[in-house]
Amino acid sequence: MHGATAFLTTFAAVLCTAAVTTVVFQWLKQPVILGYLLAGLLIGPHVTVVPFTADTGTTEVLAELGVILLLFAVGLEFSIRRLIRVGASAGITAVIDVSLMALLGLAAARMLGWSGRETIVAAAIVAISSTTIIAKTFEDHGVPRKLRDHVFGVLIVEDLVAILALTAIASFGPAGGDDPGGLFGTGMRLATLVTIWVVAGLLVIPRLMRFVVRLQRPETTVVTSIGLCFMFALLAQWLGYSVALGAFIAGSLISESGKSHHVMELVRPVRDVFAAVFFVSVGMLIDPSALAEHWVAILLLVAVVLVGKVVAVSLGSFLAGQGTRRAVRAGMSMAQIGEFSFIIASVGIASGGVRDFLYPVAVAVSALTTLSTPWMVGASDAVASWIDRKLPRPIQTYSALYGTWVEDIRRDPGRRSIGSRLRRLGLWLLVDTAALVAVIIGMSVAGPGIRDRLMGALEVSTTVARTMVWAIAATLATPFLFGVFRVARGTAGLLGDLALPVDRFDRAMAPRRALVTTIELTIVLLLGLPLLLITEPFLPRFGGLTVLLALLLVLGLAAWRSATNLQGHVRAGAEVLIAALSSSLPPEHATEEMQTSGAFTEEMPAPLPDRTADRLVTATHLLPGIGAPTTFAVGREHYAAGRTLAEIGLRGHTGATALAITRGGVGIPAPSKSERIEAGDILVLVGTRSALQAARQLLRTGKYDAG
Repeated sequence: MHGATAFLTTFAAVLCTAAVTTVVFQWLKQPVILGYLLAGLLIGPHVTVVPFTADTGTTEVLAELGVILLLFAVGLEFSIRRLIRVGASAGITAVIDVSLMALLGLAAARMLGWSGRETIVAAAIVAISSTTIIAKTFEDHGVPRKLRDHVFGVLIVEDLVAILALTAIASFGPAGGDDPGGLFGTGMRLATLVTIWVVAGLLVIPRLMRFVVRLQRPETTVVTSIGLCFMFALLAQWLGYSVALGAFIAGSLISESGKSHHVMELVRPVRDVFAAVFFVSVGMLIDPSALAEHWVAILLLVAVVLVGKVVAVSLGSFLAGQGTRRAVRAGMSMAQIGEFSFIIASVGIASGGVRDFLYPVAVAVSALTTLSTPWMVGASDAVASWIDRKLPRPIQTYSALYGTWVEDIRRDPGRRSIGSRLRRLGLWLLVDTAALVAVIIGMSVAGPGIRDRLMGALEVSTTVARTMVWAIAATLATPFLFGVFRVARGTAGLLGDLALPVDRFDRAMAPRRALVTTIELTIVLLLGLPLLLITEPFLPRFGGLTVLLALLLVLGLAAWRSATNLQGHVRAGAEVLIAALSSSLPPEHATEEMQTSGAFTEEMPAPLPDRTADRLVTATHLLPGIGAPTTFAVGREHYAAGRTLAEIGLRGHTGATALAITRGGVGIPAPSKSERIEAGDILVLVGTRSALQAARQLLRTGKYDAG
């Protein structure tokens, strides 16, 4: 009876304290997770503000249930089909983001003098953003659908990476990775778990859940789902892995049944209760004295998350074709860590070799970055517009057109015909990269033995022998390195020709060169960052980083030169477009028609003669690579009338660009931001479809939704 009373007392104290702090934080319009952490701090053993201390053992048991149900819910929202559906854009962004953040985490942990295992855990902690915090913040701020879809696509890939990291970190224990027998045992256990996952996923669990849901008994569905959740959690623990991994697998199997949404609605209340208990238990582990002792580590990791995430996600999103504005907004939205970081830290500590201080440090970093998330999401639009205004003019033009080229590649029906070639090139890229990893790791492991044999056989010094070993390694790696470059260039050229085909006179040479250079830069990042992350422990300090930075510098300079050349191409294109407009719509008729047309429809800009559209198409064929220009006729009642392009904020707010303006028979190619728009002007706009839609809305009403 005493044990039952203690359990009920602790459970009641945890939930009641969490309820009070949650109400307060909701009233303050702050993330409720911070309220849960504060509740844990108040009833924890390290603070004596309230006259009650929750039983730590009982809270840990409840927290374990919270972890299981949290990861079960993540699994319910995950499926292979959904992972494929998020597309290449989210995948490119996630790979660049996670790899770069993990490298920054490794560097920060080494600066702090942490052990090898602690640096790996720290790298995983800072690499994964919080789905829970982002979802709640997006809901509060009414974030546009396109931005929301992109960010959640990246989060899906990040969640999968987090599960893989949990699996790897769970094998750190004494049997985990220091001797061949331990590695073999870990591999066999993982193979067993994956086999059960695949077989059960294909043959048993989805069919079982469809049968259970057809019974239309909610209580049966809930009991069956949670029973499967705990069964797989126990199986994973029995095989030596985290219960979180087993719960995720159970959720993903139920997701394959197609009934995950129905199950999620029923399980959500139970999950929310125990998730609250989990976050409260996290708060109970916060020791103010430990935070004071490790304040340097906390501030350094906070800086890594806030700055690194913004840069990494923004860079990845831009290279994936999301445009400057949406890329920056995505980066600012994902600059925090959360529930996965807590779980990764706890698994690392439980596996051995990681000191206990890392958990409260992770909690403090999460709390501070979570506190900043609502502000960063709210300010992301203004910051993105400011960054776009400050970019050099060639980069502004280039970023607007790059989005249209990527959009053309995605829509082009010819992509299917070259799909097999792209897959073959991608396979060779992976093969060459894997061979590079094998050479680097193999020479690092066998290097000392080879060095000693060279010293004995040739009677040379240690320095000479070491140099000879690295020369052998470089010789072995060179063919694969050149293979990567060759295939990367072939892939970039193939995609460049798809977006901007080569004609007899090759008028699209300048934009195609800019596109190909950017694709090459993207491939180098996609392969180079993970390659550096994997091989970093086996290379001389800063050796791999130096090589990667040198490659990026060369490609960056080439990209800048291409953007500069593109600016001249675009100006020539603007002259051609002006000539096309002037020849198809004389100024005296243009002004009269625009003045009598009044307010135009919401769907389309002011109606212009069909011959104008025909001439614009002809003009873009004569000078391709400037997107698909569209016209907008400015009426007296429009918001844009009487304002400069800078006051309108056309490019910064929407991502669209005004290539040219015709006014009373006079053409203004590539207008500056100080150019004032007048009623009767015809603007020639380029950009992605969503950017052009937002631009029309902004020019008419002063409001926009560019996503």
